[in-house]
Amino acid sequence: MIEIQGLRKTYRAKGRRDRAVVAVDGVDLSVSEGDVFGVLGQSGAGKSTLLRCVNMLERPDEGTVSVGGVELTALNRRRLRVARHGIGMIHQHFALLSSRTVAGNVAFALEVTGVPRAERRARVAELLELVGLGGRADAYPAQLSGGQKQRVGIARALAARPKVLLSDEATSALDPETTDSILRLLLDLNARLGLTILLITHEMNVVKRICHSAAVMRDGRFVESGAITNLLHRGDSELVRGLFPLDAPTELPGHTVVDVTVSGEQTDAPLLAELSRRFEIDVRILGGSVESLAATRAGRWRLALPDGSDAALAFLRERGALVTVPQPPLRLEPAPVSLTANQEAAS
Repeated sequence: MIEIQGLRKTYRAKGRRDRAVVAVDGVDLSVSEGDVFGVLGQSGAGKSTLLRCVNMLERPDEGTVSVGGVELTALNRRRLRVARHGIGMIHQHFALLSSRTVAGNVAFALEVTGVPRAERRARVAELLELVGLGGRADAYPAQLSGGQKQRVGIARALAARPKVLLSDEATSALDPETTDSILRLLLDLNARLGLTILLITHEMNVVKRICHSAAVMRDGRFVESGAITNLLHRGDSELVRGLFPLDAPTELPGHTVVDVTVSGEQTDAPLLAELSRRFEIDVRILGGSVESLAATRAGRWRLALPDGSDAALAFLRERGALVTVPQPPLRLEPAPVSLTANQEAAS
């Protein structure tokens, strides 16, 4: 549904004509139809620039962008306007028109495409019911909570019946409870409408809750990308370490300390109890958790087994568990930095 090859975008640093800031540096991305794909990274990683290149609000310097089999980078301005009707976008700070009612904000997206008034009215009513705002059509943005404003933004993004929805940090301005409600709504829309969703975020919880696939972005590049079910079986996955952070000892005298990751049916199997009984060893659980991800159910533990438990470790691997040496978790706390205007746009 979304195919990106060799995408590169640079900005000129403010006040320094001879210095370029590389926001996106040779990114390849493939998002399948109906997928929910998250791009995770700190501020300044290039996430927003990447998203804006998908609907060509930013034109890349190099590379190609295709959506639904149409290469957007090859279209002229008129044809691009038409192609954008198939791409909806929701924003971090809602981007609502304060002088228009809820219904008026949603209708605006239909007015610009010339939809007749009666058809607009019916479509707006349908969309407001879909996002849970059926009784708020005549309210103004100032009368709404942050979550309600974002629901209006989602309804507006869906007005033209797009097949692709882009989400630019859509929950980062919301409290945790409201964030959960918006994520549930996006998952519901993905299932009911078959929407393909590409979202950017710095919040690991967003990836955990709704993403089928994800990429970690750093300094304009993807350092890791793939389906989460596949990443769970990679010993070097930064994303998995971030989804299942283990703040536990990495050494214990007389023991071998390992991280064990399981997914699917193995998550609920009595694997550790069977390990202890079969090999007659004490298994210490130093830390871990079991999580219900959007794509699957998975668990990760840090275990301490008595030295010389090679047969027990082989048993875990035979049962489909990934056994690795402990590594530090992925941390995404943004460092306080001063950015130029162009660098802020690149984030």
